[in-house]
Amino acid sequence: MNYQYPIDETWTKEEIIDVVNFFSLIEKAYEKNVSRKDLLALYKRFKEIVPGKSEEKKLFQAFEEQSSYSSYHVVKKARETEKSIFKMKESSTHK
Repeated sequence: MNYQYPIDETWTKEEIIDVVNFFSLIEKAYEKNVSRKDLLALYKRFKEIVPGKSEEKKLFQAFEEQSSYSSYHVVKKARETEKSIFKMKESSTHK
Protein backbone atom coordinates (compact mmCIF):
# COMPACT_ATOMS: atom_id res chain seq x y z
CA MET A 1 0.00 0.00 0.00
CA ASN A 2 1.63 3.20 -1.18
CA TYR A 3 -1.16 5.59 -0.33
CA GLN A 4 -2.84 7.22 2.66
CA TYR A 5 -6.38 6.76 3.85
CA PRO A 6 -8.44 9.97 3.76
CA ILE A 7 -8.96 11.28 7.27
CA ASP A 8 -10.15 14.47 8.90
CA GLU A 9 -7.80 15.94 11.49
CA THR A 10 -10.77 16.98 13.64
CA TRP A 11 -11.76 13.36 14.25
CA THR A 12 -10.87 11.66 17.52
CA LYS A 13 -8.24 8.93 17.60
CA GLU A 14 -11.03 6.33 17.86
CA GLU A 15 -12.87 7.81 14.87
CA ILE A 16 -9.69 7.80 12.78
CA ILE A 17 -9.09 4.14 13.66
CA ASP A 18 -12.69 3.25 12.75
CA VAL A 19 -12.51 5.06 9.39
CA VAL A 20 -9.15 3.45 8.58
CA ASN A 21 -10.64 0.04 9.45
CA PHE A 22 -13.54 0.73 7.08
CA PHE A 23 -11.27 1.71 4.18
CA SER A 24 -8.99 -1.23 4.95
CA LEU A 25 -11.95 -3.59 4.58
CA ILE A 26 -12.89 -1.90 1.29
CA GLU A 27 -9.37 -2.63 0.10
CA LYS A 28 -9.59 -6.22 1.35
CA ALA A 29 -12.87 -6.75 -0.56
CA TYR A 30 -10.90 -6.47 -3.80
CA GLU A 31 -8.16 -8.84 -2.64
CA LYS A 32 -9.91 -11.46 -0.48
CA ASN A 33 -13.33 -12.52 0.70
CA VAL A 34 -14.94 -10.22 3.26
CA SER A 35 -17.88 -10.59 5.59
CA ARG A 36 -20.99 -8.72 4.45
CA LYS A 37 -21.99 -8.26 8.10
CA ASP A 38 -18.58 -6.82 9.05
CA LEU A 39 -18.51 -4.46 6.10
CA LEU A 40 -22.00 -3.13 6.76
CA ALA A 41 -21.19 -2.69 10.46
CA LEU A 42 -18.06 -0.70 9.62
CA TYR A 43 -20.01 1.36 7.09
CA LYS A 44 -22.64 2.10 9.74
CA ARG A 45 -19.88 3.33 12.06
CA PHE A 46 -18.35 5.33 9.19
CA LYS A 47 -21.75 7.03 8.69
CA GLU A 48 -21.86 7.94 12.39
CA ILE A 49 -18.54 9.74 11.91
CA VAL A 50 -19.35 11.10 8.42
CA PRO A 51 -23.12 11.64 8.35
CA GLY A 52 -23.15 14.02 5.36
CA LYS A 53 -23.52 12.55 1.88
CA SER A 54 -21.27 15.18 0.28
CA GLU A 55 -18.45 14.55 2.76
CA GLU A 56 -18.87 10.79 2.24
CA LYS A 57 -18.58 11.27 -1.54
CA LYS A 58 -15.49 13.44 -1.08
CA LEU A 59 -13.78 10.83 1.13
CA PHE A 60 -14.80 7.95 -1.17
CA GLN A 61 -13.42 9.86 -4.16
CA ALA A 62 -10.15 10.67 -2.36
CA PHE A 63 -9.73 7.01 -1.40
CA GLU A 64 -10.48 5.83 -4.94
CA GLU A 65 -8.01 8.32 -6.43
CA GLN A 66 -5.31 7.05 -4.05
CA SER A 67 -6.06 3.33 -4.21
CA SER A 68 -8.27 2.80 -7.29
CA TYR A 69 -10.74 0.92 -5.04
CA SER A 70 -14.39 2.03 -5.19
CA SER A 71 -15.93 2.25 -1.72
CA TYR A 72 -19.31 3.03 -3.28
CA HIS A 73 -19.36 -0.18 -5.33
CA VAL A 74 -18.24 -2.33 -2.38
CA VAL A 75 -20.95 -0.91 -0.09
CA LYS A 76 -23.52 -1.29 -2.88
CA LYS A 77 -22.56 -4.93 -3.41
CA ALA A 78 -22.66 -5.61 0.34
CA ARG A 79 -26.18 -4.18 0.50
CA GLU A 80 -27.40 -6.12 -2.54
CA THR A 81 -25.82 -9.53 -2.02
CA GLU A 82 -27.50 -12.24 -0.01
CA LYS A 83 -24.20 -14.04 0.54
CA SER A 84 -22.59 -13.70 3.96
CA ILE A 85 -19.11 -13.55 2.36
CA PHE A 86 -18.25 -11.79 -0.90
CA LYS A 87 -15.34 -10.50 -2.96
CA MET A 88 -15.20 -7.79 -5.59
CA LYS A 89 -14.09 -8.80 -9.06
CA GLU A 90 -10.93 -7.07 -10.24
CA SER A 91 -12.78 -5.65 -13.23
CA SER A 92 -15.38 -4.03 -10.94
CA THR A 93 -14.14 -0.46 -11.30
CA HIS A 94 -10.64 -1.42 -10.12
CA LYS A 95 -8.16 0.25 -12.45
